[in-house]
Amino acid sequence: MAILGLAIKSFRNRKFTTGLTVLSIALSVMLLLGIEKIRVGAESSFTSTISGTDLIVGARSSPVQLLLYSVFHIGNPTNNISVHSYEEISEQPQVKWAIPLSLGDSHKGYRVVGTSADFYQHYRFGKQQSLQLEQGAWFGEGYQAVVGADVAAAQGYEPGTEIIIAHGSGDESFVTHADKPFRITGVLQRTGTPVDRAVYVGLESIDAIHESFEGDEHGHDPLMRHADHADESEEGELSAILIGLQSRGAALAMQRTINEHDHEPLTAIMPGTVLLEVWQMMGTVENVLMVVSGFVVAVGLFSMLIILMTSLNERRREMAILRSVGARPAHVFVLIMGEAVFLTLLAIILGLAMVYALMLFMQPWLESAFGLYVAIGWPNTTELILLSVIALCGFLIGLIPSLRIYRYSLADGMTIRV
Repeated sequence: MAILGLAIKSFRNRKFTTGLTVLSIALSVMLLLGIEKIRVGAESSFTSTISGTDLIVGARSSPVQLLLYSVFHIGNPTNNISVHSYEEISEQPQVKWAIPLSLGDSHKGYRVVGTSADFYQHYRFGKQQSLQLEQGAWFGEGYQAVVGADVAAAQGYEPGTEIIIAHGSGDESFVTHADKPFRITGVLQRTGTPVDRAVYVGLESIDAIHESFEGDEHGHDPLMRHADHADESEEGELSAILIGLQSRGAALAMQRTINEHDHEPLTAIMPGTVLLEVWQMMGTVENVLMVVSGFVVAVGLFSMLIILMTSLNERRREMAILRSVGARPAHVFVLIMGEAVFLTLLAIILGLAMVYALMLFMQPWLESAFGLYVAIGWPNTTELILLSVIALCGFLIGLIPSLRIYRYSLADGMTIRV
């Protein structure tokens, strides 16, 4: 206890340099753990966005691009596919269900997705979780829409609210369908996926407003023509198709069949395989960030070593006095070693507190802006290993000044060197 009291008094005498040392190590710990938490959160969010979908079909393009625009609402399709191809694929005996997606419109920066009731019935996320409505009902016929949880929360929408859809996927658009407002019929429960940041409408209504924009020569509402001829298969275009198969074992054969489609060039991908490719592409960036963070931690620990070593000459007389009143060399060694370990542990605790404070502040923004849900929980195994390595490095660094002060003799400590 006497050694601990001496250490505390020593810290008080050097509180400015001690504070800077702790802060530098804490900031490096915050950076290291922050990168790890965002990496894990991003991987978890991306992985949980879609489940139970065996294939995604789109126009001939990069598999990564197809996955990003169809599932994560990042980017836009370079081309569309015909409704005829959708009907051919959905009628295949191996296909259990097929969800059509039509992209290209937006509402206040949120992606508008034209689809059917199959989306609500068959789309799964997380661990095979289905979509649920927080309020209202799924859209029916006419100009109706269902909005994600983030859209509703940010804009204050509820069933009965009318919204205007615009051409394009940007935040600003000068081409809107103000004459064809959509009435919100429902609000989806939060999923923690890009579903929360989208507006869902019927395919017929999307086609109708596009026909209306191009000009209706008879002066009738195009949606009424769609309703009148619902039995007829009109040629149109889709952006992508989500497919569930009767058996997952048929995925490879079905993928090959679609990729060799006769009528138009198509690309069929398996979401899990392409997602793994995305993470492999990101692996280099993650490794670079981790290396940079490691160097930052090393700089913080090295600064602690410099401060401890610099203070040795100043503390020679202090150590000599302690020796003269009965302190053994081991006591002096434990004092300096204890200071190094204490500073390291204090910095780790402060760094952890800073990480969680930052996550609490950034979690809503990361979820709304990027769809990344970063869970705030106990450190995982990787984080505990990183913290243990930092603590071990702090211990090893503390050995250097501790051994040096241990070797100082009483006579050397009492001698003033000029």
